[in-house]
Amino acid sequence: DLWNRDKNRSTVDPEPPDGSLEGVAQRAERFAASSRTPLCSACNSVIRGPFLVALGRSWHPEEFNCHYCHVSLADVSFVEEQNNVYCENCYEEFFAPTCARCNTKIMGEVMHALRQTWHTTCFVCAACGKPFGNSLFHMEDGEPYCEKDYVALFSTKCHGCDFPVEAGDKFIEALGHTWHDTCFVCAVCHVNLEGQPFYSKKDKPLCKKHAHAINV
Repeated sequence: DLWNRDKNRSTVDPEPPDGSLEGVAQRAERFAASSRTPLCSACNSVIRGPFLVALGRSWHPEEFNCHYCHVSLADVSFVEEQNNVYCENCYEEFFAPTCARCNTKIMGEVMHALRQTWHTTCFVCAACGKPFGNSLFHMEDGEPYCEKDYVALFSTKCHGCDFPVEAGDKFIEALGHTWHDTCFVCAVCHVNLEGQPFYSKKDKPLCKKHAHAINV
């Protein structure tokens, strides 16, 4: 019989970071007073003394504060979220996603995979423990595996060509083995035997014409 490879075994591509700086800690740059008179992004007034530059905008140092707790962000790291700036403590408490593996907050780059969020170092192969990064991975029984370990642990090899029978491949179960549909051929003349009567000798399929072949 002709089958399609098990559809429950899937290949998945992690979602790459979107390139946004939201959720990533940054620091403002300080500039001394000069002939330049930028507008403050907070109060929209001209800045006539030292100023900060952050998020591509200028600020009075005393007005660059956490949106929630109002602590000064002039000399500490801050995180942008939804067009506002927050100190790291407030961002962690109210916005930072939780890692599906270690169950701690993620400060920095986030990996999105399997409808969950992960530290990039926590989303790893269930067999070898190496992080996937942005590489493809395979799912088996709810666990992710890298390509190398998935093939070694779970793939079925074709008895004809010795290459894996992969998801989506058509295959045949015959003579106690699995074959690609194109590999199930007569051992003598190589005619395809898919859906045809066949004989066997020394564990090899034979067409009717060569059923009694001596040298197989």
